[in-house]
Amino acid sequence: MEAVAGGKRAYSIIVPTYNERLNVALIVYLIFKHLPDVSFEIIIVDDGSPDGTQDIVKQLQQVYGEDRVLLRARPRKLGLGTAYLHGLKHASGEFVVIMDADLSHHPKYLPSFIRKQKETGADIVTGTRYVKNGGVHGWNLMRKLTSRGANVLAQTLLQPGASDLTGSFSKGYVFQMEMIVRATRKGYHIEEVPITFVDRVFGVSKLGGSEIVEYLKGLVYLLLTT
Repeated sequence: MEAVAGGKRAYSIIVPTYNERLNVALIVYLIFKHLPDVSFEIIIVDDGSPDGTQDIVKQLQQVYGEDRVLLRARPRKLGLGTAYLHGLKHASGEFVVIMDADLSHHPKYLPSFIRKQKETGADIVTGTRYVKNGGVHGWNLMRKLTSRGANVLAQTLLQPGASDLTGSFSKGYVFQMEMIVRATRKGYHIEEVPITFVDRVFGVSKLGGSEIVEYLKGLVYLLLTT
């Protein structure tokens, strides 16, 4: 979960989805609940979900308005990183927030992100599990060790200027890691907010061995190019 300085709205919240029919209505509801006095739009980038996710989003548009909930679908599954880039093309907000649809990034933290940015003037505010009041809920020991090891490796090799580069480390999160690392190299102001990362309640996790390989390839790529 990150907020990036960039409109019709103050904030554009980009939420990529693939087979998130059971989660998308809840996350949209929670965003509206926790940002009652904030001008924002939610951009749902759905990668051709066969489970009816887009039908749910269209119903949400009837409830909240097509100007507040935007559906920017793609024809097939093209990856999380490119989904964020697709959402950015349609964002009108002064600031952009990127977050997961599976509630692993809870919308209750959004006010803290906004407050931190206003207090510090940061270019990027990113969530971290590795400071006081941060953490993980719902992961087994192996996944915790894998994530912690991946983050230590990234910290050692890249020295990114942020304590948490592996909020998850599937294919698309190389995009998140690259954004932080390149922003640090260019001297942008980065701040952190402690969050508790919660494993998904509904649906199937998209993390697997191939995503870990992609993460390691992305790590090497950044080491060579930054």
